[in-house]
Amino acid sequence: MQELIQTREITEDARKQTIIECIADKYAKQILKNTVEKPKSALKISKEESIPLSTVYRKLQKLHDGKLLAVSGSINRDGKRYFLYMSKIKGVTIRCDLGEPIVECILNDNLQQYIN
Repeated sequence: MQELIQTREITEDARKQTIIECIADKYAKQILKNTVEKPKSALKISKEESIPLSTVYRKLQKLHDGKLLAVSGSINRDGKRYFLYMSKIKGVTIRCDLGEPIVECILNDNLQQYIN
């Protein structure tokens, strides 16, 4: 059975730059990879990837600003708010023929089941 892979070409220069920077960043890549299958909290990402929590929060903000992460929030029984993060992408393709780079994102099809 063939699987339909949805991609989206990024045309906005600022967004292209953000994606390229995030893909080059070791921790940002780990966070995206860790959150492809299901949404996770910052604390869980920190523990699973052995990244300091402060670094996780900083990278989550950058990924969210770059529109690479979906964020959902809730309030637990103790009345505390917590957020779950999930990657909007499964992969990135970057092509460059010494001109303007072409950036395409492979969309995360797992995201739909958590949004709906």
